[in-house]
Amino acid sequence: MQLYSVDLTGAQKLTVKPIKEPISKVDTAWLRMEQPTNLMMINGVLILDEKLDHAKLLETIEQRFLAFRRFRQKAVDSPGGAHWVLDDDFNINDHVLRTALPGAADQAELELLVSHLASTPLDPSRPLWQFHVVENYVEGPALIIRIHHCIADGIALVQVFLSLTDPTRGGRSSARKPETWKERRANESMVFRRLLDPAREGLDFAMHVGRRLLQEGMKVLQNPAVAGDYATEASAIVRELANSLTLRDDPLTRFKGRLGVRKQVAWAEPLSLAEVKGVSKAFGCTVNDVLIAAVTGALRQFMIAEGDSSGSLQDIRVTVPVNLRPLEHAQELGNHFGLVFLSLPLSIDNPLERLYTVNARMNELKSSKQATVTLGFLAALGMGPAALQKPVLDILSKKATAVLTNVPGPQQPVYLAGSKMKEMMFWVPQNGGVGLGISILSYNARVYFGLIADRRLVAKPAAIISRFNREFEKLLYMGLMLPLDGRPTPQSAEDLVRITE
Repeated sequence: MQLYSVDLTGAQKLTVKPIKEPISKVDTAWLRMEQPTNLMMINGVLILDEKLDHAKLLETIEQRFLAFRRFRQKAVDSPGGAHWVLDDDFNINDHVLRTALPGAADQAELELLVSHLASTPLDPSRPLWQFHVVENYVEGPALIIRIHHCIADGIALVQVFLSLTDPTRGGRSSARKPETWKERRANESMVFRRLLDPAREGLDFAMHVGRRLLQEGMKVLQNPAVAGDYATEASAIVRELANSLTLRDDPLTRFKGRLGVRKQVAWAEPLSLAEVKGVSKAFGCTVNDVLIAAVTGALRQFMIAEGDSSGSLQDIRVTVPVNLRPLEHAQELGNHFGLVFLSLPLSIDNPLERLYTVNARMNELKSSKQATVTLGFLAALGMGPAALQKPVLDILSKKATAVLTNVPGPQQPVYLAGSKMKEMMFWVPQNGGVGLGISILSYNARVYFGLIADRRLVAKPAAIISRFNREFEKLLYMGLMLPLDGRPTPQSAEDLVRITE
């Protein structure tokens, strides 16, 4: 049910505005996930090439970003349900703030500021987003973005951000309605209809079975022994739910433990997307496989450097978001993704064997219904009482050590308020007892890595992320030494590893 207000501003003008509308069940679940140890914010940083015209930036945000009414609405949760409520006291200056870095104003200082903001909750009495303009960063002006996950997922937010940008420096800050973008994108994507159908069907089905998943999932959680009964049923959706809920807890490593309330962020030098594609082609894997293998190697080398025995390392799981939103709906807000559990092969020393193992595990997940199940399950949690959600999420969070996400950005330079964007990074939030988040973003033919960690567990995440490039270079060098007739076997890869060491 929506409530409306009528604005009579003249004898011939009648404006009807919704002042209260229900928050979707999935978005309600993300709203209620917030806790002091894990804030549900997506944090991002944009580095620009020249000084921002602040008045032009405000104009761009006013005309384009605020064209989505969600960014003028507050999230209000009550026993009767969660609703979006129009903020009658909305003031853009409460959300777009100017600041400066102390000291050298370098990357270390910017990381400290982003870490502080990532540890600071947004004001729940206002719409849940803020932009912080850092005007004296040595590499150029920086824009720090904080948006609550209940508003939208990463795929949607990238498209919303792109609506703020122009393909040339001289682009004008004119209003851009979301509906215009959706119509154009829908027309362009007609040739992809067959590819989009599974995503659309998965989304619809996940919403349809949400209530059933709540009922059946609670049975499995209360008595894991009944999972065997579900595994014999014909329903694939129930089997996937049982498999997800009855996974063994992830092993206790230095990345697991009691969480604090302070986060620490870091980012790495970008990789060449062309080189990543070249490596993926050489070894017959996807770009995503190569990047995840590099992440795995970086985590492994960090643990060894910190004193863990290489022979005792165990594989750990990460939750990977999977988009279930049809492409033509990418700029709609809200959360339309499921999660899959991916086991990272930290126990494997050979970089190429790690890559092949990641490739095999990803292929197995692609044929599963895990993503659809988790989206439906989140919807089910949003339907249930708030008190039910935390214990369920705590159980699920024990089954993974980190969140790992890969979001595609524009592959050509874009301009914000007349200033060219040089770099783009973001950090994914974690839920429950998960204390590590790894983000991968491609922009303008380069790949950016961001890492956020609970400071109790990893005080200096830069020590992890600085190893990403080195792990990728191992695969790159091995690819350069390949024979022209193709992909090596894991056995022949041992010779390549010895050569590159």
